[in-house]
Amino acid sequence: MNASKALLEMLKDYEVEHVFGLPGETTLNLYEQWLDYPEIMHVMARDERSAAFMADGYAKASFKAGVCEGPSVGAPHMLPAVAEAYKASVPMIVFTTDIPLHYEKRNMLTGLDQTALYQGVTKESITVTDASEIPHVIRRAFRLATTGKPGPVHIRLPMDVLGCDIEAPLLYIQKDFTRYPGHRPTAQESKILEAVKLLASAERPVIVCGQGVLYSQAWDEVQTIAEIYDIPVGTTISGIGIIAETHLLSIGVIGARGGTAISNKVVAEADVIFYIGCNTDSATTDKWTLPPCDAGAKIIHLDISEAEVGNNYPTEVVLIGDAKTTLRKVIDASHAKVSPEELPRIQAIQREFEEYNAYVSDLSASEEKPIHPLRFIRELRDTVPDEHVLVVDVGVSAIYTSTFYKVRRAGRSVLYNYATGALGYALPASIGVHFARPESCIVTLVGDGSFGFTAGELETLSRVGGNNNVILFNNAGFGWIKAEASLSHSPELAEFSTEFKEVDYTKIAEGFGLTAYRVDGPDELGLTLREAFSLDEPTFIELRVMPENELVPPVPSWKRKAESLGVRHVR
Repeated sequence: MNASKALLEMLKDYEVEHVFGLPGETTLNLYEQWLDYPEIMHVMARDERSAAFMADGYAKASFKAGVCEGPSVGAPHMLPAVAEAYKASVPMIVFTTDIPLHYEKRNMLTGLDQTALYQGVTKESITVTDASEIPHVIRRAFRLATTGKPGPVHIRLPMDVLGCDIEAPLLYIQKDFTRYPGHRPTAQESKILEAVKLLASAERPVIVCGQGVLYSQAWDEVQTIAEIYDIPVGTTISGIGIIAETHLLSIGVIGARGGTAISNKVVAEADVIFYIGCNTDSATTDKWTLPPCDAGAKIIHLDISEAEVGNNYPTEVVLIGDAKTTLRKVIDASHAKVSPEELPRIQAIQREFEEYNAYVSDLSASEEKPIHPLRFIRELRDTVPDEHVLVVDVGVSAIYTSTFYKVRRAGRSVLYNYATGALGYALPASIGVHFARPESCIVTLVGDGSFGFTAGELETLSRVGGNNNVILFNNAGFGWIKAEASLSHSPELAEFSTEFKEVDYTKIAEGFGLTAYRVDGPDELGLTLREAFSLDEPTFIELRVMPENELVPPVPSWKRKAESLGVRHVR
């Protein structure tokens, strides 16, 4: 059997239905065989980095490994997206084709050491030197990508190897690893009992969930434990959807990206903190000040990764295992409440939120121009269909949605890229989400800074179609950097290499064949969103917003500085 055919047979048996990629000369041996596999759709991107971001979005929305491919010349272009997937533990299979390896030291065009590039940002980088090894390598890649701490696996395919024949290839697959989690190890029984004892004795416990809970699909178990012990539940920005944010015990996002003064206060005052599927990174902990390392709170930490449990805080109970199966054991060892009780702590937290929500409600009714971000959040909440997914770039769109847009049901319905936080994620990732959930209304929130990285993918969006609605926040520059420069350094620095000239973004979108809108005032916003969401085609909406250094978003350190300087801010 031809080697490329063997590879495609393996992908088909692993239930791969979409591969995101870009053509190149080193890939043509593979593409020649691909003509016979219409059941594996090749989604052509306009940039190799975008192809990898598409695979990221697809993986998060489908609970299958995302698959992407690129030619040798594009291998370096994929690295930023693969690095994001690695830090965010996104299960992906990353194929790059290459020149014949015996030409590597002869300066053949497009050739370079791909293995050295990928070793630091993947679970493993595998070079195929013998065509007969392709089935074995594919099995290994899916097993690695979907089990333990998930992540991307890189496979390097020299073009001459792809053109070889294989005698009697072993094409069997391992069905356990067609989806993730591939296997679900459970934490040690004695440690589970220690955790239950600590939760039962706590007076001010809090649960903090990261994206690992979404990968494990453990949202039902988290809610059950919270209700057994009456524990408030906070999430990281990437963990939104672990609990419906309308639930009595939800305190929303915590930390420096999306946290409120109230949710962060609950964590700061806790006597027991149960971290689940969370790597206690700088954003979640506001640079390890929430809580301070010497706060005295007792910590239970459950994670699939032995590298993350107890990594940043003194930890009372370490639980290494899958979130869903381990939490099920915690539930089995816990005593259910005999009767409903008054919850003075929960009621007090709710009263604080009610006061804060009144403040938010006033801002969300703003009639000002440019449109206030909270007015946008209100109109989005009121118009978006029930079946939807938000895909959000870092910056102004991320900070306001994570803080104020409340998801109404558990599960993955909002995607962020806050592992490395590179610009240019949302547009390509949303295309991957469309193929994972074609029945959903996709809302893609991008800043004008991010848009400059991936504008070409509007052609891809127009070509593949679907109800994908790109909403661009135009603040005429790199607004997040302007705010950081102004508030952490000096107002003068905010103008250094951060501002754009005037751009007609709707004309760009129309040039790519999209229905485009520009919304100048809040009165137009709801009608425009409702019309766009009702169309079964891609749309583009431009909104003018104030830069972050002029209307400071609710980032804890920024708010404190804005208050001292008298700069307008959202608290």
